[in-house]
Amino acid sequence: MSPARAALVTGGSRRIGKAIALRLADAGHDVGISYRARGDAARAVVHAIEDRGRRGMAIRADLTRPADCRRAVDLAARRLGRLDVLVNNVGDWAQRTVEEMDLATWRRIVDSNLTAAFLCSKHALPHMRKGGWGRIVNLVAAGAYRAHGSAKLSAYYAAKAGVVAFTKSLAREVGGDGITVNAVAPGVIADPQIDIRTARRRRDGSTAVGRPGTGADVAATVLFLVSDDADFITGDVIGVTGGWLL
Repeated sequence: MSPARAALVTGGSRRIGKAIALRLADAGHDVGISYRARGDAARAVVHAIEDRGRRGMAIRADLTRPADCRRAVDLAARRLGRLDVLVNNVGDWAQRTVEEMDLATWRRIVDSNLTAAFLCSKHALPHMRKGGWGRIVNLVAAGAYRAHGSAKLSAYYAAKAGVVAFTKSLAREVGGDGITVNAVAPGVIADPQIDIRTARRRRDGSTAVGRPGTGADVAATVLFLVSDDADFITGDVIGVTGGWLL
């Protein structure tokens, strides 16, 4: 029997990142998560991963810092014994007009969303090449594939559009090495922790399917993209929006 695949989910201590980490553990992955400030929440996720019979670990890291990106990836690979899957989920945002936004805020948003995805992917690739197989999934935002914009979110949407372009470029570079690179674009998910059954009992007129989205919806899409069944899908952006922003 081949060893369990190992994954790193950045920003995996809460919300969508937590849902992804637990879904990967449910599917048999050993899972490391990175977190910046919520140590108690991160440890709770690790316990939940271990309760599922998988190895889990939490790495404190500020992924706006290049050294922390490398350390998080290498530490996950070393402690889990390998690294097959990287989910670049972390990313800050702030609501400011362009005139109100200072350069430090702009750089923080771009670095946490775009530069962190670049650096974590860069450091993950050698580990993936060792096994001749890998999956990178980048979390973007609904509309990022068409450079959608929204007032007071210029830095966030610029960064997410950049992640889409980065995804496609990297997919071209590493496809021959058995590594796929894709992006998942959630819509508005106000409460990622509600379960699907509860979500189906609620109404949301902003989506075509008429219900709110959940973290489980996003996690299911990520799980498919990191599976063997998705090895002919790369450089793509999959919207998980319920038909919002069509």
